[in-house]
Amino acid sequence: MRSRSVLVLTVVHHPDDSRIRHRQVAALLDAGWQVTYAAPWSGYDLDLPATVPGLSTVDLPRSRGRHRGAALRGARRLLREHGPRHDLVLLHDPELLLALPGLHLPPVVWDVHEDTAAAVEVKAWIPRPLRRVAAAAVRGVERAAERRVHLLLADHHYASRFRRPHPVVPNVTTVPERAAPAAQPVDGVLRVVYLGSVTLERGAAEMVEVARGLPPGLRLEVVGPAHGPAQAVLARAREEGLLDWHGFLPSDRAVARLDGALAGLCLLHDKPNFRPSMATKVVEYLGRGIPAVVTPLPLQADLVGRSGAGVVVPFGATTQVLDVLAGWAADPEIPRELGRRGHQFVAEHHDWGTQRAGFVSALEGVAAAGR
Repeated sequence: MRSRSVLVLTVVHHPDDSRIRHRQVAALLDAGWQVTYAAPWSGYDLDLPATVPGLSTVDLPRSRGRHRGAALRGARRLLREHGPRHDLVLLHDPELLLALPGLHLPPVVWDVHEDTAAAVEVKAWIPRPLRRVAAAAVRGVERAAERRVHLLLADHHYASRFRRPHPVVPNVTTVPERAAPAAQPVDGVLRVVYLGSVTLERGAAEMVEVARGLPPGLRLEVVGPAHGPAQAVLARAREEGLLDWHGFLPSDRAVARLDGALAGLCLLHDKPNFRPSMATKVVEYLGRGIPAVVTPLPLQADLVGRSGAGVVVPFGATTQVLDVLAGWAADPEIPRELGRRGHQFVAEHHDWGTQRAGFVSALEGVAAAGR
């Protein structure tokens, strides 16, 4: 049987996105698929990557803030020209659904990463009076999409938004067989880490306050890009010498920064788009053997509770965060034991190695069904 081919598109996500590039695309390549990966390489100041067997890459305009028209037009041109040559089209941004009408394409799959309508309600670039209207429009697009394309869901809790059942490919992580023990000082300093995109809603101001209050010998390290007002917040904190901010790092380098840290932070606010989603960073912290300090959003609090690998603190309660970190620094065996528990739990329940075959099988089934 000939190998399958898939056109993978995003105009929003970083081309090195862990879910897209390092889990899904890698799994398809390993399964023998031919993959065309279209992403905003130049929009993130990246060159097209070196040749990888089975993988072709295409540059698309980046969609950001209110500047989305060029990206949508570019994606539509690409779909028209290249889509019919593939067995499947895999979309990673809801706005790409708007590029489909009138095109003759193979089966289309939309990977639903988040509660898009809830996310719209907190987008700073959308005028506040229009956010509810925009959220209602997104719900309408979702209902129409379910009738016209195939869906993959990144979380079981997204199922309630749709009428029919759809395959779930959870946001999990690749878990190493062994994890470095937590609380390993580097040059006498214990690192507290945050991994992922940074916004005010994701706790940028609280993290700066934590960094300001850390006792000697502890240091906050932020790995990930900042968006909106959080950019200025982190930039000022870095200029003051309060923390280390690396910005975006490729996935392998980013997760390596977790090894040996004292703890990982996830101080998300109580926002509608966060409530039904598992924060992947918490899974990654535990999978790399470090305990997590999280706010009481349902899924991350449940993960920390079931694994016994961290602490839940109230929203905005930076004093409690500092107390936890100081206690762990004073007795490093506590975070090391919590880290061991977390690694074992995530290896058993949230390892991409147990999910990748189901993902490839789901796409194979769609492709086999034909147009």
